[in-house]
Amino acid sequence: QVQLVESGGGLVQAGDSLTLSCAASVRTFSGYAMGWFRQAPGKEREFVAAINWSGGSTHYTDSVKGRFTISRDNAKNTVSLQMNSLKPEDTAVYYCAARRDYIGSYYYTEYDYMYWGQGTQVTVSS
Repeated sequence: QVQLVESGGGLVQAGDSLTLSCAASVRTFSGYAMGWFRQAPGKEREFVAAINWSGGSTHYTDSVKGRFTISRDNAKNTVSLQMNSLKPEDTAVYYCAARRDYIGSYYYTEYDYMYWGQGTQVTVSS
C-alpha cells in the first residue's frame, strides 16, 4: 500500500507563490509516477501536473503552464508542486496521486492513478 500526505496549502493573495508537498510512504518511491490534481467547489477533479519516476518527464495542464512546476526527490520520497503567480481560479483542494510505473511514463487522467492523498486546500484571494 502507498500512503500519500499532502501539505503546504493555505490562503494567499493573487500573484503570490505557494509550494505543495506530498510525502509518500512506500519503499520504492522511484518506481511510481506521480501527479497533482485539483477540485474546485462544484467542479469535477481535474489534472494539474504529472511527473515520471525519474523526474525527467513532466506534463502540465495548459492553465498552469509557465506558472507551476512539479518536481520530485526520490531520496526523500516526496513530490512537490511549486505554484507561482497564483490566480483566484487556482482555488481548489489539491490532491497528490501515485501509480506504479515500469515504463518511465507520466499519466494525466485520474483513472490512471491508484493511490490518492487526502488533499490540501489552496485558496487564492483577489
